[in-house]
Amino acid sequence: MTKPLLIVGSDTGVGKTVLTAALAAYWLTYRDKTQPSTSLGIYKPLQSGEGDREFYSQTFSLAQTLDEITPLYFETPIAPAIAAIKEGKSIDLGLIWRNFLKLQQQKQCLLVESMGGLGSPITDEYIVADLARDWALEAILVVPVRLGAISQAIANVALANTQKVKLRGIVLACSQAYTPEEIEDLAPPQMISRLTSIPVLGILPYIDNLSDIAKLAHAAAELDIERILI
Repeated sequence: MTKPLLIVGSDTGVGKTVLTAALAAYWLTYRDKTQPSTSLGIYKPLQSGEGDREFYSQTFSLAQTLDEITPLYFETPIAPAIAAIKEGKSIDLGLIWRNFLKLQQQKQCLLVESMGGLGSPITDEYIVADLARDWALEAILVVPVRLGAISQAIANVALANTQKVKLRGIVLACSQAYTPEEIEDLAPPQMISRLTSIPVLGILPYIDNLSDIAKLAHAAAELDIERILI
């Protein structure tokens, strides 16, 4: 049984879903080949607008309902804390905690995808880093390969340290096909690792078809997977 893993980004739209999908595909391909998978759980506590929970459910034939993947859902596609206000709803932290505990007891591998980055608000007084600390979740930080990657990585690692969130490592994610030289120019792995004192556990390549489980699993296998799924 692996420890629950939180996948967070240095920002929104940086590749959290791609990494979560790649890790799920790896688990199904190499560690649990049952269909539907009963040992794999994917959890996104809050979601605004259609997207990730529907994708996970359709792609991986999970033994989870949409509400079990995401118990707090808002129709307005903006930050959940703001969407809840607009829709006259509340953020029930107890609900998402109880659902997390249930999945943790049921699943051998539980992947938790955060809402945005460590600094993203869950309520007007509570951010993702608070949740990671309170739930004792270890995390992988996804940093996009693009200009600004170095400063984003440093800022998010600093926040993790302040909030006492343990980072297993950083994964660099490509939103398009880059050459090794371009990656080195935009997001040099060794420099990021030195400046943050956090290991870079690999580079997630651009994947044009997120329904291709074989390609996703191969991408995850190219990462330092034994330090990610522990």
